[in-house]
Formats: sequence, structure tokens, C-alpha cells
Amino acid sequence: MKKHNTVGELLILQAVVVVYTFAGIIGKIAAGQNDIKFFLLYLAQLAVLFVYAILWQQIIRRFELSVAYANRAVALAWSLLWAVLIFGEELTLKKAAGVALVLAGTVVVNGGRGKEA
Repeated sequence: MKKHNTVGELLILQAVVVVYTFAGIIGKIAAGQNDIKFFLLYLAQLAVLFVYAILWQQIIRRFELSVAYANRAVALAWSLLWAVLIFGEELTLKKAAGVALVLAGTVVVNGGRGKEA
């Protein structure tokens, strides 16, 4: 069993998750483009996903898989933040409640580490 992860390690994990969400941002911007801009943005999206894949491989070496995947779910919160800040989308009560539920689940998974008998 792997050791309990530090706050710094969890912040690094979240930074990798943020990198993952950048692919979605680029994809949404690309959807409104045509021809060469779309192609270049699509390549940029693939490049971000490539970088994310390399970083993710490093993350899962340092975390229990259940913790890593639970934290990856926080991408929903980051995506909602980007949708509001970058694309001007509306933050509704349902969206906020859904993200709060995901965050609560992530806290439960992270908070229970190392307490097994």
C-alpha cells in the first residue's frame, strides 16, 4: 500500500487535472472555427492531451489509483470554472450542486487514506 499523499502532491495532481481541462477549452474554441484554424486548434488539443498522458503516467506512479481517479473527477469543477470565466456561461444552482457533490466525494476518498486497520 502506498503512503498517505501530502497536500503538495495533491496540488500537483490537481495541476495535471487542470492541464487535462485545457484540452476541452481548446476543443470548444476549435468548434467555432473553420478550415486551418480548426485544424491548428485540433492539433493543439492533441498536443495538450499528449502532455497530459505523460503527466498522468507519472501521477499514477505516486498515488493509489482510487485516489488519482477520484481527484480526476474534479475536472468537472475546473471545467465549470472555465465555462463561466472564459465562455461566459451561466452558473446555475444545479451545476454548482453537482460540482459540490463531486468535490465532497473527492474529499471523502482523500480523507480516508491511511486509516485502515
